[in-house]
Amino acid sequence: MRLTCIATRINMNPNFYNVQREYPIQPIPAVGGVVFRGGRVLLIRRKNPPDEGTWAIPGGRIRIGETLQEAAEREVFEETGVITKATGPVFTFDVIQRDESGNIRYHYVIIDLAAEYVAGEINPGDDANDARWVSRNELERLPIGRSTRLLLDKLNFGRSAGPIEDMDFSKPAF
Repeated sequence: MRLTCIATRINMNPNFYNVQREYPIQPIPAVGGVVFRGGRVLLIRRKNPPDEGTWAIPGGRIRIGETLQEAAEREVFEETGVITKATGPVFTFDVIQRDESGNIRYHYVIIDLAAEYVAGEINPGDDANDARWVSRNELERLPIGRSTRLLLDKLNFGRSAGPIEDMDFSKPAF
């Protein structure tokens, strides 16, 4: 009976499921949208911790009732102004950061999805200080987050691996 009541309250009140970002009581599920266009990848400069100031794949928390694809499309749009069509997962990782006392300050489980550019011009917003299409050569000059660097390396972006437009996202990379 109690579970039914909680489930009903969650569905009726979208604010009920409001997980705190800092010092969460459980991991927070999140998504990213990996978008390529014209041999460049769409990145944002993070406004907030964790990894504030670094460049990363646009993304964020999944809202109750959203699919992975819906969440990735919404987050990319909120942070960049770019409309995308998300497909399937290409990379999964977690972010666990502890404070000086060893307590878990942040814990995210992140699923990055391939996403196709549909329309729109870059207009940074939400959790992004900046957003831009970044070439392979520009990557070396930007402070890129560790997980973003690992993802782009696994996709052979930033290395001489041929045109990015030829990448096949129909199969999981990992």
